[in-house]
Amino acid sequence: MKYLNEILGTKYPVIQGGMANIATGEFAAACSNAGGLGLIGCGGMNADMLRDEIHKCKALTDKPFGVNIMLMHPQADEFAQIVIDEHIPVVTTGAGNPGKYMEAWKKAGIMVIPVVAAPILAKHLEALGADAVIAEGCESGGHIGEMTTMTLVPQVCDVVNIPVIAAGGIADARQMRAALALGACGVQVGTCLLGSIECPIHDNYKEAVVKAKGSDTIVTGRIGGTPVRVLKNAMSREYVKREKEGADKMELEKFTLGSLRRAVFDGDVKSGSLMAGQTCGQIKEIRPVADIFKDLCSSLVS
Repeated sequence: MKYLNEILGTKYPVIQGGMANIATGEFAAACSNAGGLGLIGCGGMNADMLRDEIHKCKALTDKPFGVNIMLMHPQADEFAQIVIDEHIPVVTTGAGNPGKYMEAWKKAGIMVIPVVAAPILAKHLEALGADAVIAEGCESGGHIGEMTTMTLVPQVCDVVNIPVIAAGGIADARQMRAALALGACGVQVGTCLLGSIECPIHDNYKEAVVKAKGSDTIVTGRIGGTPVRVLKNAMSREYVKREKEGADKMELEKFTLGSLRRAVFDGDVKSGSLMAGQTCGQIKEIRPVADIFKDLCSSLVS
């Protein structure tokens, strides 16, 4: 089996998660320069912003980087063309089926790596031409599925013949080794990078992640079928309370409108959406991305 770094041409078998409003061109470049595959996340961007962030990233790194496209985004069609125009080597996708873009992307030489939360979806996407899949367990921050990484990764590996990348609940060398033992060729990480010097989130957000214990996350939207893992705070507790009381989706959407931006840019740790996974309990200090990647891969044979 080839490891992810051999497939991507990176130093380490690690992808930086394409976190909305966080995965900027500058941050992606920092992660690529540190030896992983940096990703620019389109969530929270429009087409012009994506082009600008790609150009910023190109100016800051000569290493490979990619773009993450949330397929439910109203400008997904434009994003799909931009990655072709800008000669992006890797595209990861979430929140939808990339099938309609696959032919054009493959013709452009783009490596397509969808995020999946179930084995059946992985099998379907392999048939459509996906080059690899990211099997993301529900330990992760942000939008999640039902299966844990421990159960999802081996089941995905059993039904596809393309490389499988593990995500969710991975923040140190022990979890990296576990992911490889389950059959993955590498990992995607997000929460552990919230505690990096280079991560562009507000210092209040970083401090909340560092202070958090592993039991300090909560899943909002589970009843309504849109589960999102965030840190517990006044907003998330109130959301779950209203959800249990039967609030409709429109009311709940109004309640959380702009909450991620408030957390990322304003440092609002009370009413902001502090997306983070269960590995938050392992983040003890703010340190460089290069150190995080080095420690994550410290047990691998070079």
